[in-house]
Amino acid sequence: MNALSDSITSRPAVQADMPAVSDLSARVFGPGRFARTAYRVREGTPDVSSFCRVALLGDRIIAAIRMTEIAVDGRGGALLLGPLAVDPEFANLGYGRRLIAESTEAARVAGMELILLVGDMPYYGRLGFVPVPIGQITLPGPVDPARLLAVELQPGALERYHGAVAASA
Repeated sequence: MNALSDSITSRPAVQADMPAVSDLSARVFGPGRFARTAYRVREGTPDVSSFCRVALLGDRIIAAIRMTEIAVDGRGGALLLGPLAVDPEFANLGYGRRLIAESTEAARVAGMELILLVGDMPYYGRLGFVPVPIGQITLPGPVDPARLLAVELQPGALERYHGAVAASA
């Protein structure tokens, strides 16, 4: 963390945060973000779940994480992480990892079993994520199987999930 870390706070995201979160995601990921498979899963879901969080410097959102409740072949108790967006000015200072840790702990306490994401193993592996065995879980669109990662919130959870991902109703 940098010298500003004492000034950075985090809290659960609320609907009123969404314009700023959307702007942050646009700056970080650009217009191509809507073509990603994970966006297909999130279509039609609420913008905010109880596991979404933001990091703020004063009232400025500098990082945000979205967690969408999903089902895998009808089995609930899982979340799709993403996007995780960090303002480039604050990148590589630990704020994204902090939001992931806070969201993960909230999900564990709430009894969720598994978090999935499409991401880079070198980054997310440090946070406990592991590759999903190829073909075990599928998303509704193209995904590099090496980038489909999961973290178990309950022991043995990954073994219990097989099939297609869809947003929870």
